Amino acid sequence: MTEQLTEQQAETAADAVEATAAPETVGGAAPRRSRRVLWAVARWTAAVVVCGGVGAGTAMGITALDREDVPGLATEGDGRWEYPRLKLPPLPADRPRPFTDGNDGEVHYADPRALLLPAPAGATPDPKLNGGFVSTDAYLSLYGKEFRGDLRQALADAPLRNIAARGWTTPDGTRTSIHLLRFGSVAYAEEYLRGAVEVDGTDGPTALPEGVERVDAESFTDDIGVPSTRANAYREQKPYGPEQTRWAYVQAGDTLALITQTRKGEALAVPFRQTVTLQNQLLG
Repeated sequence: MTEQLTEQQAETAADAVEATAAPETVGGAAPRRSRRVLWAVARWTAAVVVCGGVGAGTAMGITALDREDVPGLATEGDGRWEYPRLKLPPLPADRPRPFTDGNDGEVHYADPRALLLPAPAGATPDPKLNGGFVSTDAYLSLYGKEFRGDLRQALADAPLRNIAARGWTTPDGTRTSIHLLRFGSVAYAEEYLRGAVEVDGTDGPTALPEGVERVDAESFTDDIGVPSTRANAYREQKPYGPEQTRWAYVQAGDTLALITQTRKGEALAVPFRQTVTLQNQLLG
């Protein structure tokens, strides 16, 4: 915005500058500075003040805006889903969180159903995986038939306390399921993970989801950064037929999460990573 100074305003400013000129010297008055020079100085001084005020006002206006409201700063959608605001569930009286002092067994005392990640906005809930407890058979149905017998025996040996599950389908056709397996101790959870489904997370999974034959490991789990938990993720390798499956294990104390996403064509990486990360945070 440009603002012009009137001649009267400039002269007033010139008088003010002149009034602050150097005092008389010993032996006589100092030479009077040219009124034209003073007028020019006053005009530029006032102009700087006006421009500075306009600039400060603009800066204040930008900082008062939300990021999405500032032109050029809005970020385009990157494929992440809109999940509800997350918070940890309440604990029974005098019971600590799993990775705090006084809980050496790393036990989740919160209701496991309350630790399930909620469905994102716009998703259609799976009526069979509605956030409650499910049977061992319902969990085992995620795996290929050739793996179910060994897994059933491993769960019986553990022992397994319960399984909570939630599932949904988003508008793009991605089917998501989350199963939380709660074991009698952290040792049993680790043994089941390393011995039955994952082989210590280094040699690849030993039990594959239904229809999956070839596997690639995902690397994003190294950056999740939830203390005292471990996560490993995989994706079905091409060629994988009409749809692709991605899945991940999160082991947090006595609880093991299995997160799966399947989508026609390709299971997208961004919402998968987001879902695994958020579920990990809820368990940690």
